[in-house]
Amino acid sequence: MFNSGQIEGPQLVVRIREWAREYGFSQIGVAGVDLSSAEPGLAAWLSNGFHGEMAYMQAHGLRRARPADLLPGTVSVITARMDYLPGVTPEGWQAVEFARLRRPAEGIVSLYARGRDYHKVLRSRLQQLSDRIARQMGPFGHRVFTDSAPVLECELAARSGQGWRGKHTLVLDREAGSMFFLGEIYVDLALPATAAATAHCGRCSACIDVCPTQAIVAPYRLDARRCISYLTIEHAGPIPHELRPLMGNRIYGCDDCQLACPWNKFAQRSALPDFDERSGMSGRQLIELFGWSEPEFLHLTEGSPIRRIGHERWLRNVAVALGNALRVAAGAAEVERLRAALSARSGDPSALVREHVTWALAQHTQGERQAGQAQQGG
Repeated sequence: MFNSGQIEGPQLVVRIREWAREYGFSQIGVAGVDLSSAEPGLAAWLSNGFHGEMAYMQAHGLRRARPADLLPGTVSVITARMDYLPGVTPEGWQAVEFARLRRPAEGIVSLYARGRDYHKVLRSRLQQLSDRIARQMGPFGHRVFTDSAPVLECELAARSGQGWRGKHTLVLDREAGSMFFLGEIYVDLALPATAAATAHCGRCSACIDVCPTQAIVAPYRLDARRCISYLTIEHAGPIPHELRPLMGNRIYGCDDCQLACPWNKFAQRSALPDFDERSGMSGRQLIELFGWSEPEFLHLTEGSPIRRIGHERWLRNVAVALGNALRVAAGAAEVERLRAALSARSGDPSALVREHVTWALAQHTQGERQAGQAQQGG
């Protein structure tokens, strides 16, 4: 094990925090490696199948709760928080985002995905921070993580004082809400753990109530199989029919539980230009997005986390949103535009895309039937 020698543990943590701010991190914490108390909850979540098709979670099992198994020699975990709201985010941004959901012909990309891929940003800056520590202290055993290995990220963040686990299972901070990324550095340095934060959700159930698919099946328990973020990003196959109408115009991720959370009125803006919104990642019409060829998709999503889902899933997601728009379309001209866009891909080489296009085209008839039933009921 590396002996810090020159700087005692508490002083070293203070210095790491100072250096971390230079690299754009908002907060640094330290957690120990004994996460055994979290293992029963993790095991129950996996046994319920709430991880869906994310087979790697089942494969790694309880290893996620055992940092020293993942990286032998690890005795402490440095956790890092990086805020991601763009610097130009207006006051009342939550209401602005909710308003987008009421424009069915507009495609909605989750806020975190409108800038540069956070994996690249955090990984690079965590490594720079590690190098800075090594320059001061000498070589030490370490490894940086940003969603790149079986790490119990939120548990480590909560234990190290980054915030508490909200009822939506995300980490919440009283001064920053939940609009931030988390990263970790596993180290062989014996650092003093920072104090955990107390929970402040109280009786609030806003995140549970607002979830379009009711994926938060109980406070602090998320069924990923119903979560729109999972369905649009992690899920590879057909989206379950019963969930498609509930997805609205969300085509990559979902922010609803965070938009509804009162603590996010304190969400912090990022000082990094990496998370500034790229041109066209909000406000674009579904018809335009559905028309992207694969080369266009790859070009326009270069450096973005959106690229990781590939063109086929992108078209699948947009097809669902177009079907939902078609169901509520007002006027023959709008119906015709939406139907024409969908019909243009009715012969797509992908069976996955074709099936979702077929479903989407049928939504106009479904919408008319529902409108007729409503009139009869009135």
